[in-house]
Amino acid sequence: MSIIKPFNAIIPTAETAPKTACVPYDVPYESEVRREIELNPLSFLRVTRPEAEFPPDSDPSEEELFQKSRENLEAMLANGILQEASGPSIFIYRLTDGGRLQTGVVACCPIDEYDNGLIKKHERTRPDKVHERTEHMIAVRAQTGLIFLAFRNTDEIRSAIAAETADQPMFSFISRDDNVKQEVWLARNPQSLIKGFAALPALYIADGHHRAESAAECRRRLKNDNPNHTGNEEYNFVMAGMFPSEALAILPYNRVVKDLNGLSAQEFIIRLGEKFIVNESEVKNPENPGQIAMYLNRRWYLLTYNVEYIRDPGPIERLDVSILQNNVLGPILGIEDPRTDKRISFVGGRRGTAELERLVDSGDFKAAFSMFPTSIEDLLAVADLNEIMPPKSTWFEPKLKDGLFIHRI
Repeated sequence: MSIIKPFNAIIPTAETAPKTACVPYDVPYESEVRREIELNPLSFLRVTRPEAEFPPDSDPSEEELFQKSRENLEAMLANGILQEASGPSIFIYRLTDGGRLQTGVVACCPIDEYDNGLIKKHERTRPDKVHERTEHMIAVRAQTGLIFLAFRNTDEIRSAIAAETADQPMFSFISRDDNVKQEVWLARNPQSLIKGFAALPALYIADGHHRAESAAECRRRLKNDNPNHTGNEEYNFVMAGMFPSEALAILPYNRVVKDLNGLSAQEFIIRLGEKFIVNESEVKNPENPGQIAMYLNRRWYLLTYNVEYIRDPGPIERLDVSILQNNVLGPILGIEDPRTDKRISFVGGRRGTAELERLVDSGDFKAAFSMFPTSIEDLLAVADLNEIMPPKSTWFEPKLKDGLFIHRI
């Protein structure tokens, strides 16, 4: 059983929504945040990424940063950029990217279901990132972005969503950063959605593990500080955008490494040949599982995995990100924990292979790996086993926008 509930949302007006909507806090570089805020002072990045409010050469404390976030949120409310929705609400949220529609439900879920494993995860989190978002959440006293959940669709939920989207949306616009159409409806019959979700055995985190863990940590802290805790306080619930898995698209989550662990380029290629067929190639985006495109010394190589499995691989072992980690990053390059090793970085989504070439050609990185994307079926299979995928295995597009829904806690 999956519980969803209406919540008292803060939302933009129809007029301000196109300008407040922004990419999730963890997507843009700081330089991109500064440029966006300069061009668009109404961007919600002023709440989620407050460092851009300070001079580039300054070193504000965490307390100063999050105080600025709170001030900016309150100013947006006071100036009518954001507004309180009329009572507890559930929303329908649709993103249209080219010819593909992704329509889901925005509501609150009990953090108890996350703690109890009914909201299933597939990634570990980094303590530093959880700390940062928890402190932001407590300072602002709000959840400022959606956790992106997936679910296996049913006819009942399809019908309920179709009925809610028959009328005109509350607002509709094309986002400037990615040309994705954003539409939001206020659900007129939320009980039909609540009933439909109650029949689902589980929800799955597609994107937003750090937001989810931060909400859980925030709840633990606020609960401990509240002698009159009842379990019904808003901090016991987390705001989520829930979308049918059948509609979701996963793009590659690529890797760049700073060095070859003391090997020359030729020595590295020889080591790769122990597990892969290595050929120079014009292919920059692998077309099949078991293939990885590598950019090294301004040349592209296609690595084709050439190891026969003794037994059928499990859902984690067969992932291309696992093949790279278990055969290249760990044993050859010495990157045992890619979550914490500073020698590796991740490049996802629409930045594409041109960004990989730029990073390597700049000299900041030595090699790049362009991956075949993980499938949504693989993600669900791993989560159903309560297993953990390698970090940065999935990059979902289009991204859910920050600044369209805020949940006060």
